[in-house]
Amino acid sequence: MTISPPLHSDNVITHKTQKMKSIQRMFALAILSVTMMVGFQSCSQYPDNNGITLVSKTDRVSKAWKVENYKVNSTDYTSLVSGYTETYTKTGSFSFQWAILGGTGTWKFQNNDAEIEITGVTNVATKTLYILKLEEKAFWYYYMDGTDRKEYHLVPQ
Repeated sequence: MTISPPLHSDNVITHKTQKMKSIQRMFALAILSVTMMVGFQSCSQYPDNNGITLVSKTDRVSKAWKVENYKVNSTDYTSLVSGYTETYTKTGSFSFQWAILGGTGTWKFQNNDAEIEITGVTNVATKTLYILKLEEKAFWYYYMDGTDRKEYHLVPQ
């Protein structure tokens, strides 16, 4: 005579196995989610950005900006450019104003949107802006003027 375990013990073992597999899947999904969140936050295109955004780069830059900070070769000269503003439009127009000086031209992203090229401004050579930070409330860039690095930190006007 053979003795077999009661039928319900097979069901208990199957239920425990399924529950264990479900817990393993949830753990793997949690690890994957954390990895992706850290990866997205650390992969900003611009060195000083704080994270990711759903607002397009064009929408972020397209507004009137004023100088918050201005440096030449890491020396602060902000007080010399008070009142300086720049305006970028979604259609690619650019303008600047500083006291009685001003000008207009065009702008476009280049180099995988890491730079902005400014062209067509009277008496100003084509200028490449190297973007450091581009958020809705902060636009930081620098450009090279000969051997001088001129860095602007702009905020919405």
